[in-house]
Amino acid sequence: MMIPSSTKRIDQFLLMHSARFDEWRGVVIQAENRADGAATRSALEVAVEALAATEGFFAFPGPALLAVLRERIASDDAAGAAKLARRISNALLSRSFHARESDWEADEAGSEEVADVLPPALGEAHAHRPYFEVLMVTSQPAARWPVLANELRRLRRPEDAFIYKPVFVGSFEDAFCAAAINPAIAAVVLAEGFPYRSRHDAPVLRAVLDPLGVPDSHDASALRLSYVLKRVRPELDVYLLSERDVETLAGNPAAAAIRRIFYAVEEMMEVHLSILEGIAARYETPFFDNLKRYARRPIGTFHALPIARGKSVFKSDWIRDMGEFYGLNLFLAESSATTGGLDSLLEPTGNIKKAQDLAARAFGADHVFFVTNGTSTSNKMAVQALLAPGDIAIVDRNCHKSHHYGMVLCGAQPLYVEAFPMTAYSMYGAVPLATIKTAMLKLRSEGRLDRLKLLDLTNCTFDGHMYNVRRVMEECLAIKPDLIFLWDEAWSGFARFSPFLRPRTAMGAAEDIEEWLRNPASIEAYEAQHRALGEAPSDEALLEARLIPDPRAVRLRVYQTNSTHKSMSAIRQGSMLLVKDMDFRKVEAQFHEAVFTHASTSPNQQLIASLDVARRQMELEGYGLVMNAIEIALKIRSAINSHPMISKYFRVLDVQDMIPDAYRTSELRGFFEPGTNWSTLREAMLEDEFYLDPTRMTLVCGTAGFDGTQFKGILANDFGIQVNKTSRNSVLLQSNINNTRSDVAHLVRVLVEICDGIESRLASGGESERDAFKARVKALMEDVPDLPNFSRFHDVFRNDAGKETIEGDIRGGFFAAYDEAGCEHVPLFGSECDRRLREGPEMVSANFVIPYPPGFPIMVPGQVLTQETIDFMRKLDVKEIHGYERTRGLKLLLPEKIAAKAGR
Repeated sequence: MMIPSSTKRIDQFLLMHSARFDEWRGVVIQAENRADGAATRSALEVAVEALAATEGFFAFPGPALLAVLRERIASDDAAGAAKLARRISNALLSRSFHARESDWEADEAGSEEVADVLPPALGEAHAHRPYFEVLMVTSQPAARWPVLANELRRLRRPEDAFIYKPVFVGSFEDAFCAAAINPAIAAVVLAEGFPYRSRHDAPVLRAVLDPLGVPDSHDASALRLSYVLKRVRPELDVYLLSERDVETLAGNPAAAAIRRIFYAVEEMMEVHLSILEGIAARYETPFFDNLKRYARRPIGTFHALPIARGKSVFKSDWIRDMGEFYGLNLFLAESSATTGGLDSLLEPTGNIKKAQDLAARAFGADHVFFVTNGTSTSNKMAVQALLAPGDIAIVDRNCHKSHHYGMVLCGAQPLYVEAFPMTAYSMYGAVPLATIKTAMLKLRSEGRLDRLKLLDLTNCTFDGHMYNVRRVMEECLAIKPDLIFLWDEAWSGFARFSPFLRPRTAMGAAEDIEEWLRNPASIEAYEAQHRALGEAPSDEALLEARLIPDPRAVRLRVYQTNSTHKSMSAIRQGSMLLVKDMDFRKVEAQFHEAVFTHASTSPNQQLIASLDVARRQMELEGYGLVMNAIEIALKIRSAINSHPMISKYFRVLDVQDMIPDAYRTSELRGFFEPGTNWSTLREAMLEDEFYLDPTRMTLVCGTAGFDGTQFKGILANDFGIQVNKTSRNSVLLQSNINNTRSDVAHLVRVLVEICDGIESRLASGGESERDAFKARVKALMEDVPDLPNFSRFHDVFRNDAGKETIEGDIRGGFFAAYDEAGCEHVPLFGSECDRRLREGPEMVSANFVIPYPPGFPIMVPGQVLTQETIDFMRKLDVKEIHGYERTRGLKLLLPEKIAAKAGR
């Protein structure tokens, strides 16, 4: 970790967690080599000292064990040093030190039995009390820290629900680094009087402070530290010990980040109990806890769910195997009743309501709705609640089909905007801000801006494009201060728990805007721009400017849908709808109607419980889990792109491949690009129009002669590796909180084996095999179809649309197709389709046509088909096209029906 600051790479911090384990294994190897006489003592001492700057940020192995290790090395007890280093390394990897007290001792004479058994009241599922660490920031000299640690240990009681170990630091910088590096830290206790500067002079500290944007400052106040810590890790409980006038301090707005303030001379038991209470508040899962209690009760069932209690399963000779597979608890926890304390998902007032409130706290929202039908339903609920017939919504044409169907259901008019194309890979990126602003300004010039109610975008996209969410919302609010935002973050719900990704989430950006709105400087910034632009700026001037909204006029209304099951530990179809809307009361009744419309009256209890538990996990360990997912992704990128064999046939696309230069003012080209450092990455995270989520890796397989669907099948059927998204010449790899480094090794091994097979075929097949391979690669990588843009709605579905915009009545087009006699089918390949394109009458789609891949609707009801769309359809070689029957052709509205509608 002792890397000169001049060579700092952006993966230094992101790989710091796994690097710690690697470096301890390096110490073990050096120690064992020393014991065998194959290494010098100085080499071992250097390896140990390289860990010194950051080991102080972890409770284990702690200063006592490190002192013993150093002593054994200094006294040339090579065997003893090797043995202790191995024990420390193994304990870190297995995390056995969480429960085994003997791991904390220098010798193995202590009992190997696990201490600190969980009290029965917390449930039988855990063998031990959950373990966490508490950061103690103090002005006391380091020599006093062991004494303070012993005092804290004496406060522990058998009835404590959790167990923690303290981590002591003595400065602002060290406190920040500890919280950033150590994901086990769950609470912070600040005692005033600490200095700003670290006692260490190590470049690794700068590698932590620089990327997270902590400026050099002489302000080492506890209040400022609490604010900075909560900006990076908002889930942390922060406590303050002060010898000042604590009553006045508690009323200071700057103390909002602090959970509780104590007068420093009072006994520490209250601090200890408060720490445990804070963890308990996050550990609580109201619905899951209640469901477990329900499953333990004797229940007589006279409702319509025979499977409840499991008697119909376990007493059967024919389906008992299902019960044995899933286990008894699944059936004991089933019920079709909402009585007995189970609460109703449709109108929650008890433990579901409380679970949703806890989720709102965790995700930074004002309100949260649990959804058990997937984010497809979350999206339709939001669209229905926020839009009425005739309202206009600016919609990414490439968004999930649920948004389009939502427009059909509510009768709103979608104004489709296009994302930038990535033609070489048959996929789209995200919608440029200039495109969105242009659509809004056209509506304004036509006097119809008042009908625009919603901006509906996907963030991040399937392929990892993340918007500069704050900038998008601020600039749009500058044009229409009450615009509502719906961000479909189905694939990035986990991003809340990473300081590198949170600013590019809907709730994270909304929090930043809220803080900005409260700052008097926001009015000054707006007034300055207003003076610069003048009273009536042109549309061109507004497009070129980075617009600032009037904070006095803004109504911040932000909605985010979240596929909890896609990135957190929720069961499939578990979703959340997050709300941060200062005018929510205006639509609250409509939201409840949307819930009644779309939510099942028989929701799956296990799904609701998994949403509750997923929230608990992310609040208590999400920071470390997401950091691990990013680490895994970076290791995969590096392993594939730097491997001499794999990189001949495969590569993971980097930033410069996924985001055009025009949208990267930072000039960030790649995560491992030479010359890229933390200042580059930080600028990209804060300023670039689009940013690439590193956990989403587009693996190009066309250069190996495989199309995406084919390669997906090879990975799944031959090697047991599953992916769920492909393009014409790529597959998408996703790292998540479930992945381990073993998964990386398996993937690399599989790719090497596939490459060996390609090499063998090319070597043994002769010139003809090599020519066929080149032709296949050329067809996949060069002969790619152009991506079609949305053309327009037919005039009969344009209603009162303006001349400059392309919104239309998608609902009218959709239901027009319900009259089968008013529809026709035209073969995609054939002279009739070509003649109609040349001579007319226009072909108007009667339904949605969605090829997978790329997964976006290239035809929607009421859309006029163009040569561009037909050419793309003809070049598609995918097997799955929703809404298209190959044997019958394109489903169109009859020209006679269109003419009749036009006449009316």
